[in-house]
Amino acid sequence: MVPTTPAQARTCFDLKSASLPVVAVVLKTTDFALLAADLAGRVADAPGFFDNDPVLIDLAPVRDSREPIDFAAIMALLRSHGTLPVAVRGGNPAQLEAARAAGLGAVPEAPPARAEAPAAMPELPASDPGTMVLDKPLRSGQQVYARGADLVVLAMVSFGAEVIADGNIHVYAPLRGRALAGARGNTGARIFSTCMEPQLVSIAGIYRTSETALPANVAGRAAQVRLEGEKIIVEPLA
Repeated sequence: MVPTTPAQARTCFDLKSASLPVVAVVLKTTDFALLAADLAGRVADAPGFFDNDPVLIDLAPVRDSREPIDFAAIMALLRSHGTLPVAVRGGNPAQLEAARAAGLGAVPEAPPARAEAPAAMPELPASDPGTMVLDKPLRSGQQVYARGADLVVLAMVSFGAEVIADGNIHVYAPLRGRALAGARGNTGARIFSTCMEPQLVSIAGIYRTSETALPANVAGRAAQVRLEGEKIIVEPLA
């Protein structure tokens, strides 16, 4: 029998870095009952929005709170609404330790967002790699993510398909699925389509679903989606 060397014994798997889009839940209170009621109301406005999406719990707004956070209860609550809580960020040392004890990972805080110069179309930062171009239609169940870049789609995004970009999203065809721009928190990102009929649009985690009908001047027409404060604005393209 030929003996197995250590190198041969380590061929059953590989370790590689991976980046996945996640939903950030920004905790603004440590009151669990209030959080549960508010989340139930949000989900009721967008049934089916979550589909076992990984969730990051952002603790920055409650970092200075002295009240303990029941992470086990919050994790159970998030799971009950179709999400998978995986990590926290932005908390104080005691909060992060409690989160780890509950089985959550801790990730570094996101860098502060840079101010965007007012413009019709915000430019990508120079450090970003550029633009991803997709020239094939996306069918229901398909997803494309432009990490660190704009996404340009030259064909239809069907209902049930999903396009995600850290920058802007341009769809030169009917947009009928879900479009999530500014996925890493870029509030200056926008969504453009020559035929705006989305199932859902989101910028920097703030979303609007088809449960709220689009105005007649933008439904099925050339339009853009942008963020104004914490409100999604959908307006026609001149």
